[in-house]
Amino acid sequence: MEMENTTVLTEFVLTGLTYQSQWKIPLFLGFLLIYLLTIMGNLGLIALIWSDPHLHIPMYLFLGSLAFVDACLSSTVTPKMLISLLARNKMISLSECMIQFFSFGVSATTECFLLATMAYDRYVAICKPLLYPVIMTNGLCIRLLVLSFVGGFVHALIHEGFLFQLTFCHSNVIHHFYCDIIPLLKISCTDPSINILILFILSGAIQAFTIVTVLVSYTFILFTILKKKSEKGIRKAFSTCGAHLLSVSLYYGSLLFMYVLPASQQADDQNMVDSLFYTIIIPLLNPIIYSLRNKNVIHSLTKMLKGNF
Repeated sequence: MEMENTTVLTEFVLTGLTYQSQWKIPLFLGFLLIYLLTIMGNLGLIALIWSDPHLHIPMYLFLGSLAFVDACLSSTVTPKMLISLLARNKMISLSECMIQFFSFGVSATTECFLLATMAYDRYVAICKPLLYPVIMTNGLCIRLLVLSFVGGFVHALIHEGFLFQLTFCHSNVIHHFYCDIIPLLKISCTDPSINILILFILSGAIQAFTIVTVLVSYTFILFTILKKKSEKGIRKAFSTCGAHLLSVSLYYGSLLFMYVLPASQQADDQNMVDSLFYTIIIPLLNPIIYSLRNKNVIHSLTKMLKGNF
């Protein structure tokens, strides 16, 4: 009978966000607007970088890659959540669930590596400006991008492989708005200890490495600018580092609470709040934080709007 139960569960129920029924339409419209703005902002930024030859430099190559990953991350999660908000049937098949998690895992991990890469690029540009063309060559940029995406793919593939070793025979209710690894581990009828250990080790190592890279890079940037001992230099330091560190803090903060803390200590509602930040809010904010505060991007956008390309 137990073997029969393990083969029957080929579909799951995504409970989604907890809300009262009268909030269904406002939540749907709100998240739909956020999604449309996210896609327009990130794809628009990619198109802008592609169209303007002046932006074909490492900094904007990394920024365009980040915009692509943010668009993928948002598109992996938000459309299904929007459908679930209105549909009575909140079912998702096992294969669809695994594909969604894999896509999410690739996007989220790649973003971690890209944030670290962008921080290193800014460190070289500001702290070693004369050596920047020598260090940040096209070949190095391509290798860093390939490593970022390969790292995201391999990390997601490892977790995906261990998820397929689990069986789900007691419950098919996922207390989340998308298929993520923690909610899946909670409903597994197979002991998920090895999955939790691998999640803690791999996610912790990736986040520790990328966070340290970001913090060290921006610390050197801050000290380099402050050495100028001018009010303009101080304003530039906070302008350069403050907004970027805010975005990084929000992204990594929610990831740390979600994937590095033991799963048993996390409430489902808290998980969903954390997930909202790095799957929906951060992809919306990144184009604003990284581009609209950038004079070169604003100048290129103004030229494009005036039709001067």
